[in-house]
Amino acid sequence: MAVDGTQGSGGGFTSAGATRVLAAACQAAGLDDRGAELIRFGENALFRLASEPVIVRIARSGDYLPLARKEAAVSRWLAAEGFPAGRVIDDLEQPLLIDGHPVTFWHLIVEGDRKATYGELGAVLRDLHALDLPAGLDVPSYSVFGKTDLRLDHAVGIPADDIEFLRKRDRELRDQYAELRFASAKGPVHGDAHVQNLMVDDRGRVLLIDFDCFSFDHPEWDLMVTAVEHHSLGWQSEEQYAGFVSAYGRDLYDWDGYDTLRRIQEFHMTTWLMQNVTEDERTAEEYERRIAGLRNDGGARDWRPW
Repeated sequence: MAVDGTQGSGGGFTSAGATRVLAAACQAAGLDDRGAELIRFGENALFRLASEPVIVRIARSGDYLPLARKEAAVSRWLAAEGFPAGRVIDDLEQPLLIDGHPVTFWHLIVEGDRKATYGELGAVLRDLHALDLPAGLDVPSYSVFGKTDLRLDHAVGIPADDIEFLRKRDRELRDQYAELRFASAKGPVHGDAHVQNLMVDDRGRVLLIDFDCFSFDHPEWDLMVTAVEHHSLGWQSEEQYAGFVSAYGRDLYDWDGYDTLRRIQEFHMTTWLMQNVTEDERTAEEYERRIAGLRNDGGARDWRPW
């Protein structure tokens, strides 16, 4: 369903604009947006409705419509498999297209009193990678550079020399990636497998969320995230990372392709944050830390979790 099919560029996507899209989307879906709370603003804007237990997910532009369709399809497949994951609301037509922004609606996960552990992340990924995709589910290969192209094309408030540097780094990484040889067979891949994409509900269930990067590809892409956060950024303790490795059964750091994936992941992390530098000073400061880190490739990182 489309309401004003203008394909927004995404470059001017703001929290205020997302709030306007939310109101129109809820009206189209027959939901009440009054009192809705913005709970996250990044690749997507996420709102929690006050009127009923629903999360509304708004993508940055119409370029993301195929991803929103895939998210809904993956959620339905995982539900059919009995896999512990976020659930799209089945009795609503979705995604909607509101003023060029794809919108999806999800069941609210009522959180329990603890966060997921890295050991649980390793176990969830192990179980996910063991599944077989059904023939009718159209899932693409992992988009190694697709989103970074969009981010660079639509960048707002970024110095020209940063954009030039990032485009040069993009070309370098593409050359390195072309030489990469993976160690494992392809299968279902989450594509953004950090511990923040696990939730523990009020019944103690550990649930996987956020499927816009879901792919059919090599599992190394999922192991990359936590391996880089630990080995390059120092965001987990030795005990936490050991729990992840033990549960999954592999440490990506031992693979000779790790350094290429490290550079790709750090590039993703910087261009992801780059999208929101005009939102507030804190985001802009962290972007400055990350772009400086990329320029000092292989040097010490003082990046902060976001």
